[in-house]
Amino acid sequence: MMIKIINLHKSFGQNKVLQGVNLEIEKGETLVIIGQSGSGKSVLIKHMIGIVKPDEGEIFVDGIEVTSLKEEQLHEVSRKFGMLFQAAALFDSLTVAQNVSFGLERYTDFSKERIQGLVEESLDKVGLRGVEDLMPYELSGGMKKRVGLARAIAYQPEIILYDEPSTGIDPIRADAINDLINMMKKELKVTSVVITHDVVSAYKVADRIAMLYGGKIIELGSPEDIRNSKNPVVQQFIHGRAEGPIENW
Repeated sequence: MMIKIINLHKSFGQNKVLQGVNLEIEKGETLVIIGQSGSGKSVLIKHMIGIVKPDEGEIFVDGIEVTSLKEEQLHEVSRKFGMLFQAAALFDSLTVAQNVSFGLERYTDFSKERIQGLVEESLDKVGLRGVEDLMPYELSGGMKKRVGLARAIAYQPEIILYDEPSTGIDPIRADAINDLINMMKKELKVTSVVITHDVVSAYKVADRIAMLYGGKIIELGSPEDIRNSKNPVVQQFIHGRAEGPIENW
C-alpha cells in the first residue's frame, strides 16, 4: 500500500470540505479522483503532501503516518512526491531549465552537472528538447503543462500527483497529457493520483476511479465499474446531466 487515508476530516470555517474520507492507493497504480469543482479534490491531495493538516484522521505514505510529522520529517516524506499543479505554476521570471531545476537546486546538494543532466533527461521524457532557454510566456498551454511535469519528475519521485492536468488546454493537448501520464506510469513505475472533472481523461488513464461527493468517497472501482454504477450521483456526474441529485448551482 503506497497511500492510506483513514477517516479524514477538514473544515474551513463553516464549510465542511472533507467529512470522513477513506481511501487506499496501491503502489504503481493510477488512481483518478473525480468530482465537481469545489468538492475538495485539491484539498485532499494537499493533505497527502502535508500542505494542509486535517482536523481529524490519518494519512499513511509508504507506511509512515504523516499528519503528525514535524517539518523536517515531513520534508523527507515529501521527497517521494512530484506534483503537476493545475496551472503548471511556472515562475515567469525563470527560463524553462531554471523552472525544472528549481527544486533540485533548492533542496538537494547535487552538482551543477548532475542537475543539468536531470533537467535535460526530464524535458526529454516529456517530449521537449531545445526549449531550455525559453521563457514561460513563449510556451503554449500544453508546453507549460509538460514543463510542469518535467519539474515534477526531475526529483525522480515515487508518487506523482496531478491536479486537474487537462484543465485550460484544448482536447488534443489534453489527450497528449493523458498519454504522458500513462507513459510516466509505464517507464518510471510511479504511483499516480490524478484529480479531475474530465471523465474522458479519467477513463483513459485510470486503473481505478474514486468519486468524491459530500466530503466522502461514494464510489470506487475500475473505469468499467464506474460506467456501470447504479449510484444516481455517479451517473449524473459522468454523463454531465443537469437533472439529478447533484445541485448544479
